[in-house]
This record gives sequence, C-alpha cells and structure tokens, in this order.
Amino acid sequence: MASPLRLRAPATTANLGPGFDCLGLALGLYLHLEVREEKGAGLELRISGEGAHTLPRDQGNLICQSLLRALAQTGYTPGHLLLSSHSQIPLAAGLGSSAAARVAGLAAGLLLAGQEPDPDRLIALAVEEEGHPDNVAPCILGGFALAVRDQDRLSCLRLPTPAGLQALVVVPDFALPTPRAREVLPAQVDLADAVFNQSRTALLAAALALGRLELLKSAMQDRLHQPYRAPLIPGLEDVLKAALKAGALGASLSGAGPAVLALVRQGETHPGLAMQEAWQRHRISSRLLVLELDQQGLQVERGG
Repeated sequence: MASPLRLRAPATTANLGPGFDCLGLALGLYLHLEVREEKGAGLELRISGEGAHTLPRDQGNLICQSLLRALAQTGYTPGHLLLSSHSQIPLAAGLGSSAAARVAGLAAGLLLAGQEPDPDRLIALAVEEEGHPDNVAPCILGGFALAVRDQDRLSCLRLPTPAGLQALVVVPDFALPTPRAREVLPAQVDLADAVFNQSRTALLAAALALGRLELLKSAMQDRLHQPYRAPLIPGLEDVLKAALKAGALGASLSGAGPAVLALVRQGETHPGLAMQEAWQRHRISSRLLVLELDQQGLQVERGG
C-alpha cells in the first residue's frame, strides 16, 4: 500500500445509568491509528498518548490482535505493517478504550484486504472480541446507540441526539479494570429493581427521541450495577449527587467506571467542577474532560 491508511475511533460511555450492556454514547475523544504497508513481512507498532508506557507493542496489543484476526478472516497476506497509534482515551476508566482499539484494528485489517468495513459486519466482529456491544455500537455508529442481542442475532439502532447537549467526564486518579467491576455484580436482582431499571431505560430512550432533556435526571437512575460497584469507587454517590445539585441534566457511572459522566447543556462546566470537588473531599484527585458528543463514529481516511 503506497499511501497510509488513517482511522479514528471515538471513546464511548456505556450504560448511561439504567441501560446496562445495551446503551452507549460516542464522545469527542479519540484513538488515532495510521497503517502503512511496505515491502517485506512482520508488524511494528508505535504508541503515543494514553497507555504509551504500559501497553504492549507486539501481538499482545488489542489493535494488533484485531487487525491480524481480520486479515486471517479475509485470507489476505500483507507486507511489512507499520502501525502508529495515538490515543486520547484514558485506560481502565470506563471510556471504551478497548472497544476503540478493537474497532480500529478490525477495520484496518479489512481495509488492507480491500474490503469495506460494513458497520453490521464490523459490529459483529468487534462484539465477538469485546463480549458486549454497548461500547462497540456507538464507537462505530456515533451518537447514542442501542444494541440488543437475541441469541445469535444482534440489533443495533442509533437514537436521535438532542441538540445542545454536551458531556462532562470526570476521571479519578485510579483505574478499575472491567473484569473486577463485573465480579461484584449479583447473579440475581430483586424484581422491584428490575422494574425500576426497565422503566428508566424506556424513559431514557423516549427522552432522547423526543428531546426532553428535563427527563434525563430521572431517566439516568440505576439500581442494577451502580450500587454494587460503589464500594470499588470511593465517593461515587457523593460525586453523582454533586453533579445533579450543580445543574447536570443527568449523571451516571461511565461504563464500569471509575469515571463519572454528566450530561449538560452546551457550555456548562460547573457540574464537572462540582464532581471534582466531591472527589477531593474523599482525597481523590481527578481530571475533568469537557467533551462534545461524537456524531460520526469510526472515520477512515485514505492517502495523503
């Protein structure tokens, strides 16, 4: 391949409170991947940005794993591959860093083989690797996405994005690996809690579809996963309350955490500062990310 291939995959926040493993949102924070194919054989990966000092630079890296898997499926044997990755997405924070890496790698592999990364095919491949679609779907489609599995069938829908909405994400100064956050979830839940979440998930989808931002505060409440993960995230309840008290439209744990998401009207930052102050009271430092909602999903640029 004479000219480079460039891909951009957005960060994502999953669940949005009650939509456990089925709702997600793409954020304006990105993993950038450039791929060059040269004469010879082998694979070389250069990493900068988040994870530059900790992520593997060989086939243990998620980008490499996914790219090679896509190539194996197509039967294409490439020349020497030079990969350059730069990520803005914090690791182990609940912002879809692994989904972005897998999506970028899979799409790059298909493109190297001369195949277009059809969204449905790409989502299916990425879910096989990632295990759940709530980060994968918005990463590929952009915006708010609903992803539901029915046995072997996966249905993904992009929901309307109300105008004037912005995300504030506060990332505490500690990591929480997703497997650890899933370990604490119960195998069974109370019927009242299931009904509570079912009604809030329906309300959230309706609020987005109708642009009823005033409903987000109630719609983003959860009883299925946040209460069980709270002991792993000191100060979580205080941080959520601080966001709402400061005027956030709605707030929730971002994915498995520990980052916390607040949805606000465009230009508002006070809820994010209030969340930082709440964590500081628990002697936890944090960083505030003021993010637009990504509407494009995975982007590909050829040549140049």
